[in-house]
Amino acid sequence: MNTPICDFVRRYAESGALRLHMPGHKGTPLLGMEALDITEIDGADSLYEAGGIIRESEQNAGTLFGCPTFYSTEGSSQCIRAMLYLALLHAKQHDRPPLVAAGRNAHRTFLSAAALLDLDICWLYPKTDESYLSCRIEPAALDRFLCSAQPKPAAVYLTSPDYLGHVADIAALAKVCHAHGVLLLVDNAHGAYLRFLPQSLHPIDLGADLCCDSAHKTLPVLTGGAYLHLHPAAPALLRQQAKNALALFGSTSPSYLILQSLDAANRYLADGYREKLDRFLQQTGTLKQQLAASGWQLYGDEPLKLTLQTKPFGYRGQELAQLLLRQDIVCEFADPDFLVLMLTPETGEDGLLRLQEALLSVAPRPALCEVPPLPRPGIRAMSVRQAALSPAETLPAEHCIGRVLAAAAVGCPPAVPIAVCGEVIDAHAVECFRYYGIESCPVVL
Repeated sequence: MNTPICDFVRRYAESGALRLHMPGHKGTPLLGMEALDITEIDGADSLYEAGGIIRESEQNAGTLFGCPTFYSTEGSSQCIRAMLYLALLHAKQHDRPPLVAAGRNAHRTFLSAAALLDLDICWLYPKTDESYLSCRIEPAALDRFLCSAQPKPAAVYLTSPDYLGHVADIAALAKVCHAHGVLLLVDNAHGAYLRFLPQSLHPIDLGADLCCDSAHKTLPVLTGGAYLHLHPAAPALLRQQAKNALALFGSTSPSYLILQSLDAANRYLADGYREKLDRFLQQTGTLKQQLAASGWQLYGDEPLKLTLQTKPFGYRGQELAQLLLRQDIVCEFADPDFLVLMLTPETGEDGLLRLQEALLSVAPRPALCEVPPLPRPGIRAMSVRQAALSPAETLPAEHCIGRVLAAAAVGCPPAVPIAVCGEVIDAHAVECFRYYGIESCPVVL
């Protein structure tokens, strides 16, 4: 597969041209990659009006993913905003209210997009779960919700895989949505590789209308590289407005370094990646079996994510993360209950062996029985938009009871809000904040 963006930029870097255009470094190395860092000069195309090398590269990506695919250099965050904008256009076209039903473990970007677009949200909660980071919605429960929903939402928005590694039954959930004439949007930020499994688990192949992939999370792409995918049978309006939707939220100076990494990834994916992934997943499966046999409790079913439920082994997640760090093994995320490790074929067999030796060297201790407090549906005092755009002050969490949350009180990672802006903070919410180490909150003045 050709790499038109990479080829153009390399030719330009080698041409010796006098750069009287942005960026200001003029190709002079300070970090080392400046010669390949350009802007929209003649021949370089333009991301949001692509008709040349970027369009050709996006078409290459679309061939690999089997659907219309568009690049983002600002991560899945840009794509999430674009998806919700497209859902809003779809709602207007069909005289529906700007309402989206969403799993409660949505990324905080979902809330910022709702605030910017003035979308209303109906939150979907699971019957039971072990963490606010998961929200397993069953197809039957979604069907009951949509049967009784008045008004009916324009779209359902789900996160799959979630941060702890649960993969939703997208095929069944898509059938439910389409039976009710509702779009299905999927935040697939952690699952770009799912398309390349022996049997694809990619949301688009399973019936989602729109989804985003953070290419940089699981593929060898620079941080910020992402895809917006549309189902081939999605409403024509979505395809027609996809670039406009991305442009509405994107910088007019997209990174050509990130674009090159997306372009180069096409060749990587086309050149034996499926076989490489399959071999690595077999090795990963063996590691998981060995850990389980040694008493570790694994969590989730995402193939490339290793999530450990640490308390049954006698450790809080952060404590285990520090033990690994002493052996120069850096985890993706840890909280009191879980340790999340993200694996890719680039981890390699040696990396898996190193991780295995480190985890098997940890001595088990008596189980910790502390149960995490799970967030409850809050009392809504104002819309997400009203709260997010209101003047606010930041107070210690224990002083916020009875106040209205102005913004999502959570960092990144994991970027999943424990309480939602616009909701009244109660004593239980403060207990959740305390458990997860959130010491202060912005509240509406």
